[in-house]
Amino acid sequence: MTTYSSASSVTSTLSAAASFNSSLSNSTSFLSTPMVSFLSATSPPPWSSAVSGRHVNCSLDNTALHVPLAIFYCFFFIFGCVGNLFALWVFLFLHSKHNSVRVLLINCAFADLVLLACLPFRVYYHVHGKWTLGSVACKVVGNLFYMNMYISILLLGLISLDRHLRLKGKGRARRGLRLRLCGHSKACTWVGCAAIWGLSFMALVPMIVTAEDKEDNDQCFQYKHRIVAQGKAYFNAVLVVLFWLVFVVLIMSYAKIACQLLKASRDKPDLPNAHRYERTAKKSFFVLFLFTICFGPYHTFRPIYIYTQLTETVSCEFRHVVDHTNEVMLLFSAFNSCLDPVMYFLLSGSVRKTAVRALGHTFAHRFPFFNEATSNSSTTEYRRPSVPFPDSALNTPSVTPRTSVCIMNSNLRRISTPNGKK
Repeated sequence: MTTYSSASSVTSTLSAAASFNSSLSNSTSFLSTPMVSFLSATSPPPWSSAVSGRHVNCSLDNTALHVPLAIFYCFFFIFGCVGNLFALWVFLFLHSKHNSVRVLLINCAFADLVLLACLPFRVYYHVHGKWTLGSVACKVVGNLFYMNMYISILLLGLISLDRHLRLKGKGRARRGLRLRLCGHSKACTWVGCAAIWGLSFMALVPMIVTAEDKEDNDQCFQYKHRIVAQGKAYFNAVLVVLFWLVFVVLIMSYAKIACQLLKASRDKPDLPNAHRYERTAKKSFFVLFLFTICFGPYHTFRPIYIYTQLTETVSCEFRHVVDHTNEVMLLFSAFNSCLDPVMYFLLSGSVRKTAVRALGHTFAHRFPFFNEATSNSSTTEYRRPSVPFPDSALNTPSVTPRTSVCIMNSNLRRISTPNGKK
């Protein structure tokens, strides 16, 4: 009797639970449709992957970019090394003028060569698909690449500022400024370049020594999370701000140079070299265009890249797009190391003529057109028939047409003085 009553009580309990579940399902059935619509309306956007405030870990696959990146970096390494080594040879052994622009160009060519020396490691990584040299070597190569890229940016900004000062007639006063270090007098240009290199190496050491969020010996040059190592991300943000400051200086300097040259060629067409001023102005705009194409896209996209490194609410798909876009933008920045020698020879007439004469003497017996190029750039320029010039033009230091702003500034300063007006 006792057993039977216990079984009946259990049976009644189960039936009561079943009826409660049935009533609960019936009571909540009418909420199913509104609740689903509400959840879909409040779901996170596609770029977000917030799950209880934590970041969803994901691995990014860059195998599709390995072959194109390896090919492009190979071309950059070959052509960049040839151009910068030739430019360095001209600056150190052939070009006789010793001025501040030459010092800046030498340092810029050397920075490009150090950057190009990092490209074979990137090619090795993209060809093999993995890194076998250790995490320390990866950080050394990667940070050297970025360090020399920003050294080149700073030097190009100083070159534009130097040319602007020369055009304003302040070159002689600036060349007289010298600093006395360790008992020796040094030009400010050398001191400035030494300061840039010294500060760059001081910033390089912490970037190599400090650890990343995740150390992976098989990967290198990949997308990195900076949730823990936030200092590196903020330092990269400072470099972005530094680039835009240099970019503003570059725009203002070359814009003023070009405007003044164009104004001189139009207001005083009878001046010697007047027909060359417009050509030099166009070349200044061309240098600004190349600088914008190479570095502008990368530093425009860089803040988005840094933001995704610092936040935990970004989806894997969006990180994948950011990573691929950053790699493509970085190609444009590396391409600048191949274009810098073109800028050197494009803007400096004396350097260009020295290089053409060197090539003419070396390849004259193989390529006859070098003889013509050499004669056109040097001999005929100094042996042209005499042409009557105004009296004001005869007093200029040089009446040979040159494209260098350093030679033009004497005539341009004469325009701005009352004695130079006709």
